Amino acid sequence: MTNLTPTLADCQALDQHDPLRNLRDQFFLPPGVIYLDGNSLGVMPKTAPTRVAQAVTHEWGQELIKSWNSAGWFTLPQRVGDKIAQLVGAKAGEVVAADSTSINLFKVLAAALHIAAADHPQKKKIVSERSNFPTDLYIAEALCKERGFSLQLVEAHEMTAALQADVAVLMLTHVNYRTGAMHNMQAVTAQAHAQGILTVWDLAHSAGAVPVDLNNSGADFAVGCGYKYLNGGPGAPAFVWVHPQHTDRFWQPLAGWWGHAAPFAFTPDYQPAKGITRYQCGTQPILSLTALDCGLDAVLAAEALGGMTALRQKSLALTGLFMQLVRTRLHGHGFGMATPDAENLRGSQVSLTRSEGAYAIVQALIARGVIGDFRAGDGGQHADILRFGFTPLYIGFADVWHAVEQLHQVMQSGEWQDARFNQINAVT
Repeated sequence: MTNLTPTLADCQALDQHDPLRNLRDQFFLPPGVIYLDGNSLGVMPKTAPTRVAQAVTHEWGQELIKSWNSAGWFTLPQRVGDKIAQLVGAKAGEVVAADSTSINLFKVLAAALHIAAADHPQKKKIVSERSNFPTDLYIAEALCKERGFSLQLVEAHEMTAALQADVAVLMLTHVNYRTGAMHNMQAVTAQAHAQGILTVWDLAHSAGAVPVDLNNSGADFAVGCGYKYLNGGPGAPAFVWVHPQHTDRFWQPLAGWWGHAAPFAFTPDYQPAKGITRYQCGTQPILSLTALDCGLDAVLAAEALGGMTALRQKSLALTGLFMQLVRTRLHGHGFGMATPDAENLRGSQVSLTRSEGAYAIVQALIARGVIGDFRAGDGGQHADILRFGFTPLYIGFADVWHAVEQLHQVMQSGEWQDARFNQINAVT
């Protein structure tokens, strides 16, 4: 494109030549909707209803308990985990799909604190980013109270200075949920390790959105979400990865029977399984895992077209286009840009700031068929956010143009000031 401000025709031409455009056909997308909220809940793969129905009507309905063996239910967490491993730079057998992100974070953070206490008993601090996802901070706060550690929250630019000799664990979300800013996992991990600090990474806004290479980055622990860019459905199981050097060092604290070395021996004492299997706890949600399996197949369909590298290139092009259009077409409407311009510093979302009316503007956009979401500020350093996620599997360049056009119309008309758009919903 040569125009200063890309036109709709320019964007349609980009879609026409996009090698990934047919991946969109894998998903149900409601007509008249531009869905820019896949960073919160991914869309449904077309294979999911039939596959889940089969699990319900045949595997559960007809085969009943036999399906733990005949349908492979018992090993489904590992098989789904192996698919996730392909997206996060892990090896087969290193990832398990289980439980929720919060529960898995509790497991790995407890393990990290145990290992740190054994190796460096003088280290009594967890460091995290002040704008980290709140549940991560809540879990860390609870563990600190239980274990006698302290939690230090810093801004991103203060991170390096905070990595001092008394820090046991650095806990970060790879891509910030508010701003879309992305940490350099390899560089940050190396800085932490130079001070003897273990790293725990939350990949909720990374897996399936940006290339992740856990093993080559030297990370220690990682967890992630199944219902965002992996399109596993609402409340889909999460996943957990532990570096092989740490996996067998500690009984993760939720030592349930599915993490036992021989769960059907039913011994009264706990003997942890080898490897990542021990990070399971109780019986896993088979129907939800089945839906997540469909979502992963849809992401992995990009492998034949360049995989995560190709998805990342398109993601950067989509987010870059959105940022360019906002700056040129919405100049003077009071929007700021929370997401970094630098491609190596942003994930697959763009977050706009505005001092007034951010929630109402998002609601007015939703009424026009452009779905994003809102995240409240803290009344101080962190402003209100209008969040837009760009999943390259099903978002096109013309979608971006139309989304900005609708935002322009919302602002020009002033319709966001209508009282109905200021009624706060339970989920924002």
